[in-house]
Formats: sequence, structure tokens, C-alpha cells
Amino acid sequence: MVGGRRDAPVDSTLVSTGKAGEGAAPIPRRLMVGSGQNVTTHLVPEEGIIMVGRAPDATIRVDDSSVSRLHVRIHLGEVLRVEDLGSANGTRMGGERLRPNQLTVLPPGQVLEIGSSWLMVANAPLTASITKADPGEASGPGGDADGLVVRDPAMRTLHRLIEKIALSDISVLLYGDTGVGKEVFARRIHARSPRADKPFLGLNCAALAASLLESELFGYERGAFTGAVTTKPGLLETAQGGTVLLDEIGEMSTSIQVKLLRVLEERQVLRIGGTKARPIDVRVLSATNRHLETAIDEGSFRRDLYFRLNGITIEIPSLRDRPSEIEPLARRFADLAAHRLGAPSSPEIHPGVWERLRRYQWPGNIRQLRNVMERAVALSEGGPITVDDLPVDTYVGPAPRPAVPELIPPSRAPVRSEDAERERILAALEQCVGNQTRAAELLGISRRTLVSRLSEYNLPRPRKRGGDGG
Repeated sequence: MVGGRRDAPVDSTLVSTGKAGEGAAPIPRRLMVGSGQNVTTHLVPEEGIIMVGRAPDATIRVDDSSVSRLHVRIHLGEVLRVEDLGSANGTRMGGERLRPNQLTVLPPGQVLEIGSSWLMVANAPLTASITKADPGEASGPGGDADGLVVRDPAMRTLHRLIEKIALSDISVLLYGDTGVGKEVFARRIHARSPRADKPFLGLNCAALAASLLESELFGYERGAFTGAVTTKPGLLETAQGGTVLLDEIGEMSTSIQVKLLRVLEERQVLRIGGTKARPIDVRVLSATNRHLETAIDEGSFRRDLYFRLNGITIEIPSLRDRPSEIEPLARRFADLAAHRLGAPSSPEIHPGVWERLRRYQWPGNIRQLRNVMERAVALSEGGPITVDDLPVDTYVGPAPRPAVPELIPPSRAPVRSEDAERERILAALEQCVGNQTRAAELLGISRRTLVSRLSEYNLPRPRKRGGDGG
């Protein structure tokens, strides 16, 4: 995502990037390049190298003084990689500057900022509806024709709903726990919409301070504030004709909520320091793991903006509520991890692994499952994946295995999911004597997520009683 975007490839790894199905012809990829108000589209081959820059001999020339003569090199293949060529103004992905001359995976749909311009690789627009076969039985193990794993009946219903709402411009609010795949659904809506050949851009509202979030959303004029040495269009302008995903919308400050509401109502945006409003044509999708109705009652979210964003709500079930998808998702992640390591075939997985994965509650949902399988593939060193390659805290049973201490107590069915997660957090902190970094590792989540959970559940942040890194 643009500005404040975490990781790559995030949940978009669930989407097939190369083929439409078994035996199908490769989907032609497009490279979209945005500079100022201009957006150009270029078809790119399956293999080879593309040079992007300001020089006349660049494969794709970008007429922007902030772009170096040869700014980036894109390595094409089944997995795309990007390499900054020592550019003056840098190359950024997800708000982080890439190191020069270092290959970085570039997922389809991920925006790459080069100077004040941007580029994004996408598959050809998807205009056909979902395959007539049942989405859970389409091509690939447990997936549909676009590579999504759809086995659970509730998930099939949601995907059928997406087929209907994607064709309109109705605003959509995606709700679900962290890691359930909200961005995957947002990309699916965009890919099935008439806007599929236009940009899909996203912004994590929780990752930026209010002033930075405002400039990323609405843009600014040169000289609007200290450091504004050039004019920069905002996200809403850059995505002209396409789709914008506002992730963690519940974390947006009320002052920016007021401005966003006005932009959505008037369909025009005024840059910071500007005097002339510019018309925009974008579809806005929003995502949150918070109940916005509660935020409205608390006064931290505007009711009028909520009704503007909530044309329809899609509530995505947690992974623990769709156990039939755990195995096919785990196989998919294991296959992807093995492929990245250069393995010639899919890894063998011991039957005991599936029992362990099905019994675990997955507080981190799909993102956590992906991390667990990538870890298992790395530890197995090309051999079969066994339960010994899984994190200890995924063990759930009546008693810990011999020689392995029970680090986190097993969940109990009568306990609500939030209470169960609260218990797990408290147990992990107790086990790690208040060391938050180690507790986060034990839980299989980031330290930042742990701190967020402590705040969400009104748990005091403990003072570590020993060790380091708390």
C-alpha cells in the first residue's frame, strides 16, 4: 500500500499471480505507471528485464524530474522482483525505502513509489463472473479459478455476494479480525469491478501520524509546509478511476474524518495548501477490526462518515470458524514457501501436523498460519514437515508433550474467543516474566500487535521482571 503499508506480500499471496487455471494460457500482465495526473499502461512479457527511468533508452520512460535516469530494474518471471539502481530520490514499497541493488519481491497490486511517481504490476482486467463450478470445487486444491481457497460454506456465500456488489460503486465496509484476509476481499472486489483496469491503492490509517495521513490522502502543493519541495497528488487523486482501500479506518483521527466526509460527498479533493479543488472518481472500500458502532458511541468515529462508508458490510469469519480451509491454506503456503526456496516439488506434510493445526485457535488468523508454514518449511530443510517443525505454542491438548513445557494453557470451548485470547496473552506474559518481546514471539504475533491487544483488552502493560527486549 502507499504510505504506512506494512509487509509485502501480505495476504495477497492467496491470489494466483500467473495462471487462470490448470492448462490455461498465462494471463498477460500490465505495468501501470502514474506520474502527476497521467497514468499509462504497458503490457509486459512473462520473462525478461524492464528498466524504468527518465532516460530516453529506458524500457519504460517516466517524464518526472524526481525519477532518476535509470531508477529501477524489474525482473520478470513467475515471481516478480524489483531492484533500485541507486536512484537519487529512492524507491519505496509500503512506505519503506528499498536498499539499492537488492532484489525485493513485488507482488501484483503492490504500489511502488519512484520519486513522486508510482508504478504497479497487475494482471489483465477480470470481466467474467466466477466460474460456473462451485467455488470450493474449482481448479486447484481447495481453490477457485483465481487461486483463492474457498471451502467453507460461509466463505462461499461471501464470495457470491462479492460477485454482485463488485459491479456497482456501492461503498463496502470489510470487518474482521486482524489477519483474516480483508485486503484479499478488497482486491477481489476491485478485480471483479468495471474499474479493474485502473489502480488499486491502499492506505493503512493506523500506521501514520495524523499530519502524514492527511498529506498521503489529499496531497499537498509545493511550499504548503516545511519539506514540501514539490507538489504531490494524494492517494485519492492518484487512484483516479480506480479503487482506494482505507485499512484500519477506525484509527483515523476525527479531524481527517471531517475532511474525508466532505471529499466523498462532493467528489472533489483540495490539496493541503491548495486553492482549487480537483474532481475525483474513485470507489472507496474501508476495512477495520473494530466495531465502529462502539467507536461512534465513544465519540471517536463520526456517525455520518460511518453511514457514508457502510453501503454494505462484509464480515469475514476468523480462521478458527472455518476449519475446513486450514489444510488447503496451509498446503498453499507451504508450496509457496518451498518454491521460493527453490524446492523441486511440494513438501511432504506428516498427518500429525493437520491434527495440530485443526485444534489450534489461530488468534493471528491467516497471516499467522502463513508464518507458521513458512517457518515449518525452513526448519524441515527439504524433508517432510512434522509437528516438531511447528511452534510450541500451537500445541493444544490435555497435557504438554514430554520434554516440552506447556507455555500457554489450552483453550476451552465454553470460553468466548476474546476471553480465550486474553487468557493466552496473560499466560504468555506470565511465562516470559513480563517480557513483551518474548511473549509476542511465543504467541506468534508482532510486539506491536501484542501492545495493541493489551490496549484493546484494557490490560496493563507489565514491567518486565527479568531478561531484555521487553
